[in-house]
Amino acid sequence: MDSIIVTGNGPLKGQIPIAGAKNACLTLMPATLLSEEPLTLTNAPRLSDIKTMSLLLQSLGAEVTQLQGGQVLVMSSHALDNHVADYEIVRKMRASILVLGPMLARDGHAVVSLPGGCAIGARPVDLHLRALEAMGAQLELKEGYVHARAPGGLKGGIVEFPLVSVGATENALMAATLAKGTTVLKNAAREPEIVDLAVCLRRMGAQIEGEGTGTITIEGVDRLNGATHPVVADRIELGTYMLAPAICGGEVECLGGRMDLVGAFCEKLHEAGIDVTETEKGLLVTRGDGRVKAVDVVTEPFPGFPTDLQAQMMALMCTAEGTSVLEERIFENRFMHAPELMRMGARIDVQGGVARVTGVERLKGAPVMATDLRASVSLILAGLAAEGETIVNRVYHLDRGYERVEEKLGNVGAHIERVSGQ
Repeated sequence: MDSIIVTGNGPLKGQIPIAGAKNACLTLMPATLLSEEPLTLTNAPRLSDIKTMSLLLQSLGAEVTQLQGGQVLVMSSHALDNHVADYEIVRKMRASILVLGPMLARDGHAVVSLPGGCAIGARPVDLHLRALEAMGAQLELKEGYVHARAPGGLKGGIVEFPLVSVGATENALMAATLAKGTTVLKNAAREPEIVDLAVCLRRMGAQIEGEGTGTITIEGVDRLNGATHPVVADRIELGTYMLAPAICGGEVECLGGRMDLVGAFCEKLHEAGIDVTETEKGLLVTRGDGRVKAVDVVTEPFPGFPTDLQAQMMALMCTAEGTSVLEERIFENRFMHAPELMRMGARIDVQGGVARVTGVERLKGAPVMATDLRASVSLILAGLAAEGETIVNRVYHLDRGYERVEEKLGNVGAHIERVSGQ
């Protein structure tokens, strides 16, 4: 099992290119199931989760071809010959449930295993199922699989989500494009990945209004065509790499970054004393001398502070001046990185969904263990500013969400290397 070794060595300087968004790409890929014509995605990230989704689509009979080293995905679902998404693939990734709506909308039936995924708390799929039922789907749970049927096709309806759910909004949005009549999604998620999906679906011929707001209206069409679509920049990778110079000093330009993708996050960096400015190529992040200031953070659905940047922000707060309070309102069990940061000398007190972090002058390198994707990179960030060597074990999580992290950080001056396990 691979490990990553990080040695703190001072300020960073240079440029880091930001990849296409993992969460956007994983949503866009199942959209190929809605059409018999090819869907081409450019700026695709090269990650293990993308490979898993490719395998799932191929198991259903879709063709998936990688071009330009994996940054271009050409997909075609003209000859689907299987409507069962098998547990052995689905268990590896929660986004697999997103094939349910498109298959059901196009062909009127689908059987999809209940998904697996990372251990950051319960993320039930009941909101996905309730949305499809509101469009006339007949659903039955048997032996760990969702058996879905819509013999006469899906029908437009009112879908009101009791809770904001990105995945359920995406599944319902795709399904509604081929439903008969008008579908209205209320209390819909507003994330940039939702907007990106809507833009792609419109390129395929869908009729959609209101993406980026709490109400999305879809007028069903008879068929969708093929399209070419660039994947939006990954706002979580962007925020992560913005934190690198924030934690250990220096000046880094994140190429392809956009302020509108990370507005609430940038506000917190500004409060902490970090400068973020827009450039022609992206976002420039600068930290001057002295310690950053402690700031409080509450995770919220977009446009609030992202839960997927909470662990990385905690790493910054570990050496801030003062005490910060980080409240996690999206997922339970998402402070599993805290004990590992404490092994490096951090002062953190976790009580339920709230973590109090009292900054110390400097962290000290130590062997630590990654517990999930974002925890993995938070420990790497902490190691950048720690005294001595930090060994991050179990980094297989990392490869699900960050491509070439050692290369990107190494190019701006970090001392970081991957070591293959036995």
